[in-house]
Parts: sequence; structure tokens; C-alpha cells
Amino acid sequence: MPDWAVGVIGTFAVSLILAYGFLRLRCRAVGPPFGPRARFWAYVIVVGTAALSTGVGLLIVAASNHVHATYVGILVPGGLWLTSLPPRGDRLSSGRTFAAGLLTLPFSRLYERMGDDMQDWCDTRLRAASAKPQWIADAATYYYAQVRGGLKYSQARADLGRWQESITHKIGIVRLISLDTTPARLRESLQMHPSTQHLPKDAADDLPRLARRMESDALSELHLFLAYIYRLGYHKLLIYPFRPSAHQPPLQRAEPMTPDTKRRVEPDL
Repeated sequence: MPDWAVGVIGTFAVSLILAYGFLRLRCRAVGPPFGPRARFWAYVIVVGTAALSTGVGLLIVAASNHVHATYVGILVPGGLWLTSLPPRGDRLSSGRTFAAGLLTLPFSRLYERMGDDMQDWCDTRLRAASAKPQWIADAATYYYAQVRGGLKYSQARADLGRWQESITHKIGIVRLISLDTTPARLRESLQMHPSTQHLPKDAADDLPRLARRMESDALSELHLFLAYIYRLGYHKLLIYPFRPSAHQPPLQRAEPMTPDTKRRVEPDL
């Protein structure tokens, strides 16, 4: 095999590895770039970067007549990934040139599809938890317990802790309403947390409406909670409730054994 062909293959292979690594590094605070919806554009970017690197290497070889100069193309992924490419680069009306728009278009599409992957991830867990109000609070407690020990920044731990506390408090209000608590105790409970202290005094007069609001607010906060931990890199958390029986319809009651049914199930001798 000619030396130039070996250089081309080596440049392409190394550029693929570098482009893959730089892409994951670039998206670490956004989400996984190779999710179900985003992976197409991730592959386009990685393969396109490797092809561009190889092309640059061939041009350098043609200009310098040095076969080993093709490996200079390996520097292309670093220069491309370390530059600041805006996530909305396909908006050519903002003054960018057509070439710049083509360069940033795959990144824009990638970020959009990554957002879709995050939304699907959150929606799946929200649907599972929304079946019962208590599951909303239990889900927040479960997810917080799973990620709390691995959080590197105290600010992230504090933010998630506030959400978890607020969700648990609101579901506690829903539970009090379902237990027909006294108006005085309900108003006292509403004043115990900053997230419900701003409610008007007559909010406790319409208990069904208040319960719906508390449950809706808790679900909204759980959505924000889940999106936050997704961006922190926790993409493989089990869905709560993770008991199989929680997602399956109840089993039908067995038919009582009667002489007729007994004759139907007994084999003929």
C-alpha cells in the first residue's frame, strides 16, 4: 500500500477518534450527543470533521510533496471543536456568511435533537410519577438520593435539594386535603414553606382547586428537577416507580372453581 494511502487512512481514523472525544467534551453540560434523536447529526459532525481533516492533509501533501504531511490534518478537529460555534448557527439572517451558516448548521440541528432527547427522557419519568400524587414526591426523593452523592458542586446539590423539598411539601398539602384536614391546620401548613406562603388567604376555601394547583406545581417542578439532573450527566436513572406492578394493569381475579369448570380443566381419562 502506498505511503500516502496509509497516511490518509491514519489521518481519517485518528480524526474520527478526536472528533468523537471533542464532541462529547463540548456537549457535557447539555446532554449526550448520541441519544436516539441526536445521534444522526452527531455522526454527521464526527464523520464530516474526519473527512475535512483528511482533505486538508491531502492538500498539504499536494502542496509540499511530503507524504507525512498528511498527518497535519489531524490538527483540524482541535481547531474546529475549540472554536465558539453558536447553537443557532443556521440563522443566516443574523449577518453570518453562507459558509459560516453551513458550518454551524449541523451543530444547531444537533442541539435541537438533544433537546428533544432530554424532553422524551423527562416526559417518560413524569408520566410514570403522575399516576398518583404521592409518587411525585417519592420520585423526587428517589432521584435526589441517586444523584446527591455524586454531585461535585454544592450549588447543584442545594438547587436540587430546594426542588425536592418544595415538591414534597406541595404533595403533603395534597395529602392533607385528601384527609379532610381542618382549615386552620391547612393554612398553617401553607405558611410553613416559602413556595406556598404567597398564596392568597382564600386559597384554602376551594380545596379541590387548591389540590389540583399543588399537584400541577409539583409536577412542573419535577420536570425542572429532571431536566437539571439530565444536563448534569445522569441519563440512565431507573424510572420511578420501578416496580413492574406499578406500570401493569391489575390481574384478573381467578374464576371460582365449580364442578363445571373442574370438569373443563381436568383431562379426559
